[in-house]
Amino acid sequence: MGFVGKFWKVLVGVKDGLVLLFMLLFFVTLFAALSASPSPAKVREGALYIDLTGFVVEERAPIDPWGALLSRSAPPTQHQARDVVRALDAAVGDDRIKAVVMDLTTFVGGGQVHMQEIAEAMDRVRKADKPVLTYALGYGDDHMHLASHASEVWLDPLGGATIRGPGGSFLFYAELLKKLNVNARVYRVGEFKAAVEPYVLNAMSPQARENIEGLYGALWEEWKANVAKGRPDLDLDGVTQNPLEWIEANDGDLAKASLAAGLVDTLGNRVEFGERVAELAGADEWDEKPGSYASTSLSAFLADHPSSTQGKAIAVVTVAGGIVDGNAGPGTAGGDRIARILDKALNSDVAGLVVRVDSPGGSVIASEEIRRAIDRYREKDLPVAVSFANVAASGGYWVATAGDHIFAQPETITGSIGVFAILPTFEGTASELGVNADAIRTTPLSGQPDIIDGLTPEVEGIFQASINDTYADFIERVSQARSIPGDEVDRIAQGRVWDGGTARQIKLVDQFGGLEDALAWVAGQAGLEDGGWHAKFLDEPEEGFDALIRQLLSNNVAKSETRQGGDMFALAAQSRNRTLARLLADAERLGGSHGVQAYCLECPAIERPLPEPVAKLSTLKALRALLAD
Repeated sequence: MGFVGKFWKVLVGVKDGLVLLFMLLFFVTLFAALSASPSPAKVREGALYIDLTGFVVEERAPIDPWGALLSRSAPPTQHQARDVVRALDAAVGDDRIKAVVMDLTTFVGGGQVHMQEIAEAMDRVRKADKPVLTYALGYGDDHMHLASHASEVWLDPLGGATIRGPGGSFLFYAELLKKLNVNARVYRVGEFKAAVEPYVLNAMSPQARENIEGLYGALWEEWKANVAKGRPDLDLDGVTQNPLEWIEANDGDLAKASLAAGLVDTLGNRVEFGERVAELAGADEWDEKPGSYASTSLSAFLADHPSSTQGKAIAVVTVAGGIVDGNAGPGTAGGDRIARILDKALNSDVAGLVVRVDSPGGSVIASEEIRRAIDRYREKDLPVAVSFANVAASGGYWVATAGDHIFAQPETITGSIGVFAILPTFEGTASELGVNADAIRTTPLSGQPDIIDGLTPEVEGIFQASINDTYADFIERVSQARSIPGDEVDRIAQGRVWDGGTARQIKLVDQFGGLEDALAWVAGQAGLEDGGWHAKFLDEPEEGFDALIRQLLSNNVAKSETRQGGDMFALAAQSRNRTLARLLADAERLGGSHGVQAYCLECPAIERPLPEPVAKLSTLKALRALLAD
C-alpha cells in the first residue's frame, strides 16, 4: 500500500502540474491575443499609418499556427486589397485623419489591378485635401505604381528606384528530361496553350511568343499610362530605355538619379520623413523619439470602420489562387470548400451573388464543381455578377461562365481557354538502369497506364480523346454563357491569353469595373436602392491566432528578407527566389498527381508569398530538391 500511495501522489502531482501549466498557457495566450487585437480606442488624431510589409493579395491565406510555431517563423504578411481600399476611403471622411502615410520599405508587391485600385483610392484621399506620403528604401514597379499617386514620395538617400517593366525568362526542361530519359507525355488542345511547352520544347513556340509579347505590351502600356497620370513630369523613357546612361549621368548614385528623373520628390532618412509628417498630422505626445508623429495603425482604423451590415445581403465568394480539388484555402481555391460555402449561403436570405476571381485556373474538376455551385444561384433567379481581379484565366474563366455579367479591368489577364494534362513515363530511365518490363495483357488497357513500360497506343488515344472532349465542353460553356457561336469561341480560344481591354472587345467580358461595380450591378438587378444592401463575404472565418503568432515570432519572413531590398543586389536575390519557386512549382506540376488542367502557366507572374521551403533553400539545395522530386 505504501508504494501505491506514493505512486498515486506522483500522479496527482503530475496532474496538478499539467493543470497549472495549461492554465498558465491559456492566460498567456489570452493576454497576448487581447494585446494583439486591434481596438478602435487606438484611433487618434493624426496620420493613418499603412505599413504594407509583405504582399497585397485578393484573399489572405490563414496561418498554420502549429507549423509556424514549430518552424519559429511567421509567413510573409498579406494584406487584402479591399481592406486597404476601405481604409483609404474611410480616411476621406474621418476628420481625425489629417494625412495618410504609406510605408513601402518592406513592401514586396501585388497584382497590377490591385495596385490600380489602391492608387485610385489614394487619389480620392488627395481630392479631400488630405496629403498622402510614401516612404521606402527602394522603389520597384509596384511601389512606383502606388507612389505615383502620392502627394509626396520620399526615398532614403542610400536607396533607389528602378523600373523593370513586365517580362523575363521562361524555363524549359525538354533537354533535361531527355538527358534523364523521362518521357513527358503531353495531351493538350490549343495552339496557344503554352502551359505544357516547358516540358516538350527548349524555347517558346512562335505562337506563344506572339501571344505573350502582345499581352505584356498591353499591360506595360496600361502601367505607363497610370503612372504618367500621377507623375506627368517623370522621365519614364530615360529611366526605362537607357537605364545605364541615366544612372552613370548621376555618378552611379541611384537615389540622386531617382530624384533627377522625377521618380521621387525628396531624399531623406526616416527621421526626416517623420518630422515632415509631424508638420502635417501633428507630433506624437506619447512618443518623443526622433521622427515620431501622431498616427493610427491600419488594423486599428479598420476596426473603427467596420464594413456596413445594413440592408439586404449580397453574397461575395472569392476564387483566389490555383483551383484545386478538395478543401484547400483561403488563398487557394479548393473546389469542395468554395462549393460548400456557396451552398450554405444559398439557403440564407441573400439578394444575389458576386464571384470575385483572381486565379490562373487549375483543376477542371474543381472548376466545374465551383461553376455548378454558382449556377444553383441562377436556378433560384438570383442575379450573379463575376468580377475579375488581376487574373481570371483558364479554370478562372471556366468558373466565370456561370455568371450573368462579367466585369474586368484593362489590366486583367483573362482567356487561356484550353486544357492539358501531363503524364511522365520512365521507360527510358528504367532501361538505362537495367530495369525491364515484360507484360501480359488480356486487353489493350491491362496494367495501363504503365509508367515503366510505357503506354499502349490505345491508352494514348483515349487520353487525347478525353482532352479533346474536355476542351469541347469548355468551348460549349463559353459559347452558351457569352452568346457567341462555338466556332467563333474556338477562334479566340486555343489557349490564347488576353488583356482586359481586348477581352472586352471580343466579348469575353461585358464591361470595365471593379468589385464595387459588380455589387452595384447585382443590387440594381435585385431592385435594391442605394444604402439598401451590403456585401457579405463568404470566406470561412480566420483562425484567431494570426496576430498572436506574428507578435510572438520576431523573425517575420517578409521583413527579414525585404529590408535588404534597397539596392540592385538585393533585388537580384528576390528574383532568384522567384526563379527557385518557379523551378519547384514546375517540378511538382510534372510529377504531381494532377488531373486534366485548365491552367494559365504563361500568365505573367504576380508577386505572391513564396512557398516556405523556397524562402529558406539555398540555390544548391533548391536544385537538389528539384532533381530529387
